[in-house]
Amino acid sequence: MHIEHLAIWTTDLERLKSFYTNYFHAKTSTKYLNTKTEFESYFLSFPTGSRLEIMQMPSIPQSSDDPNVQYLGYIHMAFSVGSKENVDELTNRLRVEGYRVISESRMTGDGYYESCVLDPDGNRIEITI
Repeated sequence: MHIEHLAIWTTDLERLKSFYTNYFHAKTSTKYLNTKTEFESYFLSFPTGSRLEIMQMPSIPQSSDDPNVQYLGYIHMAFSVGSKENVDELTNRLRVEGYRVISESRMTGDGYYESCVLDPDGNRIEITI
């Protein structure tokens, strides 16, 4: 058994697609569009086979969760980039290109070397070895 895919809502499908293809090497499916419900989505496939569905629909309300604060429920997804140097390099690249780093690269108490950044919609992304 394995997780087939995760899904997240967005208000800007193309912006979010660009973020994940540019920084995390995702390949995109053809855009799905249901004209009746105004639902649109892409499946983003990553090199290891995991997938993320990004979805947009006008009737979905904005989240009231603060990305700076932990809360119950889904809180982050993690991408393994292979080495400490790659964690530091991608974290710095994202910072320079205007993305918010909320946790600098560090060794955690449970043995991970990681940083945490926010994607364009404020979703937490851990960058780890």
